[in-house]
Amino acid sequence: MIESDRAHDAAPEDAAQDTARDVRDDEAVARFVERFAADLVEAGMQRMGARVLAALLASDSGALSSAELAERLQISPAAVSGAIRYLAQVDLVAREREPGSRRERYRLYNEVWYETMTRRDQVLTRWESTMRDGVKILGPGTAAGQRAAETAEFFEFMQHELRSLLERWRAHQAARADVAEEP
Repeated sequence: MIESDRAHDAAPEDAAQDTARDVRDDEAVARFVERFAADLVEAGMQRMGARVLAALLASDSGALSSAELAERLQISPAAVSGAIRYLAQVDLVAREREPGSRRERYRLYNEVWYETMTRRDQVLTRWESTMRDGVKILGPGTAAGQRAAETAEFFEFMQHELRSLLERWRAHQAARADVAEEP
C-alpha cells in the first residue's frame, strides 16, 4: 500500500454523496469523463491515466475501487492498475485500504490542481538550475549557451508568476469563503 504524506488532505469520503449519482444521466457523465480525459491526453497525459483521473474527479466521493473504475470505464483491472501506478507516481492519487478489507480505493487529493501546480514550481526550479549550469558548460557566447540562458530566464519568470498566481488563488478562495459565511 502506498501511503501519502498528504493522506490527511484526501478528499472527504461521503457515501451519501454518491447517491446523487443515481439522479444523474450516466451517459452524460461518461461523455464528460471521456471529454476531459481527451483534453488531458492532448496535454500529454497517458490515456488510461487520464480516463481514471477523470472518472475519480466525476465521482462525488473522489474515491473508487479498482472494480468500480473498471466497470465505469469498461476497462480491464490490469488497465486500472497501470493507470493508478502512473497517477500515484505523478502524485495525483493516493491508495488507501478500506477499513477491515484488503481492497484498495484510489482517491484524488483535495486541491489536486493546486498541488500539481505547486510541484510544477519545484520542477521549474530544477530546470532553471540545470539551464544555468548549461550556460556555463555550453559557453555564454555560443548560440546554444544563449538558448540555455533564455530558457533559464523563462523558467525563472514562470516560477515568479506561478507563485504569484497561486497566492492570488488562495486569496480568491479566502474571499469566496468569506462571502459564503455572510448571513
